[in-house]
Amino acid sequence: MKVAVFSSKPYDEKYLDKSATDDLELRFFEHKLDRKTAVISKGYEVVCCFVNDDLSEQTIDELADNGVKLIAMRCAGYNNVDLQAAEKRGIKVCRVPEYSPHAVAEHALALLLTLNRNIHRAYNRVRENDYSLNGLLGFDLYQKKVGVIGSGKIGATFCGIMQGLGCDVSVYDPFPNDEVKALGIDYVSLEKIWAESDVISLHCPLLPETRHIINSNSISQMKQGVAIINTSRGALIDTRAVIGALKSGHIGYLGLDVYEEEANLFFEDQSNLLLQDDIFARLLTFPNVLITGHQGFFTNEALNAISNVTLGNIRNFAAGNIDAVHLVKV
Repeated sequence: MKVAVFSSKPYDEKYLDKSATDDLELRFFEHKLDRKTAVISKGYEVVCCFVNDDLSEQTIDELADNGVKLIAMRCAGYNNVDLQAAEKRGIKVCRVPEYSPHAVAEHALALLLTLNRNIHRAYNRVRENDYSLNGLLGFDLYQKKVGVIGSGKIGATFCGIMQGLGCDVSVYDPFPNDEVKALGIDYVSLEKIWAESDVISLHCPLLPETRHIINSNSISQMKQGVAIINTSRGALIDTRAVIGALKSGHIGYLGLDVYEEEANLFFEDQSNLLLQDDIFARLLTFPNVLITGHQGFFTNEALNAISNVTLGNIRNFAAGNIDAVHLVKV
């Protein structure tokens, strides 16, 4: 089966090739998939895509006309796929429902600890022979109230980590997870999360009802100086509202591994280009904001799992073993 791998990086080729067998013919393309680059898919039965590929109705129509039968997402999220258009054109969509929840959950903790203890600022000071401590004051995470939004595999793992640090953890999720309940963690309302949490960490999917779940209204209900961490999807946060709250001091710490307009920024070396996104540029001016370029998933264990599950989905699809494919349904 011929597979076109879009948005390919050297690490994608390394890990996918390692998991590939003779029954799959992989071709790697650096181009992001969209309606213009979809022409490349002609002659391929499968396209393998990532988080910032544009799988709109126009792109899917082009893929279908070119004979593509399967869109294999090598990630958990699929908010960039027009599922109705895919169903209409008879294209199946599959994903990697989980790879290493520890990778993303631990990255969320890394963002929080770095911000709280000002590690990023202290690192720069020491390199400049400045060992002063003024402005680097942090706080103990022990016994702080941590609100987790979303209790899937990653959210549940993060809950366990924070509980292990002695935090008072509570969760909001319309679909409670028995694994989280077994930890003795309470499910509460969003309003309670906003009002009581010292730290709020986002681990929910991007859906119409979760888009801009962090907005001016929800921020107004939060504690002064709250820490917000987002390692899920950028559009969970209304960036303009967050900037206003950072300026006023209402938000004390902001850690992001994702950004609403990241498709034109992340995963590329743009060090020789002028930054055109004024909102992102404004975020970078705050000393209490820490941004990483969607690297939460980027561990050896996670990349191995992503490659194995992605290629497993494709092999099962080719063999007609649809029940073993992690399909996304409308």
